[in-house]
Amino acid sequence: MSSTIIDTVESLTGLLSTLVDLPITPPSLYLDVEGENLSRHGKVSIIELLVLPLNQVYLVDIHVLGEEAFTAANTDGWTLKAILEAPKIPKVFFDVRNDSDALYGNFGIKLAGVEDVQLLELASRSFSRKFVNGLAKCIERDAAMTPSGKREWEATKKEGRKLFDPDQGGSYEVFSIRPMTALIIQYCVQDVLCLPGLWSTYTGRISRPWAAKVHKETLRRVTLSQKADYDAKGKNRARGPWR
Repeated sequence: MSSTIIDTVESLTGLLSTLVDLPITPPSLYLDVEGENLSRHGKVSIIELLVLPLNQVYLVDIHVLGEEAFTAANTDGWTLKAILEAPKIPKVFFDVRNDSDALYGNFGIKLAGVEDVQLLELASRSFSRKFVNGLAKCIERDAAMTPSGKREWEATKKEGRKLFDPDQGGSYEVFSIRPMTALIIQYCVQDVLCLPGLWSTYTGRISRPWAAKVHKETLRRVTLSQKADYDAKGKNRARGPWR
């Protein structure tokens, strides 16, 4: 799947015109956010956006575009902010909490229409739901990848982490270095590429009552992430909402 960097207002407004009136079942939009100390206290650098019907990943360069990334409108008046806040446009995240915190705290974005793959995985289990899984564990167990594909994903994740993880001598500032390096682009792209398959796997496993629980908890996650006392590094983040 190819990727495109969106770092001008012209390219952004052109993209916006492709993001409305898309199919909603399955969802068309899959997102992730990267930045420095990703939270209201940090900086949003890149929004990764997979548009499934177009088979294309867009890297929206928030570091370059700043506020204009969310306020620039296409000829129909759509902005990225309006799309992110539209409840009838489904947007799939993996653990939306810190992404929501960062978008709300830095740009006043009130996410709506969110579907959270981390919660879908938790709901789909036939075993303990005490703790949530990270993306790597979900890919290891449930991604429709070949063994070599999983090894490649893990290798990119490992190499990317060396660049930004302070514990490994890296810095989150790498997400704001321009031009983006090939490794950072690959790192960003691969995290959203796996989301459609995981979404499909987990939604296929859960009943309607569980789907309703996931929806309710996802709304709660977004609401809590916007509260003044939200802690992006809280010690209980790994605990699931259900037992």
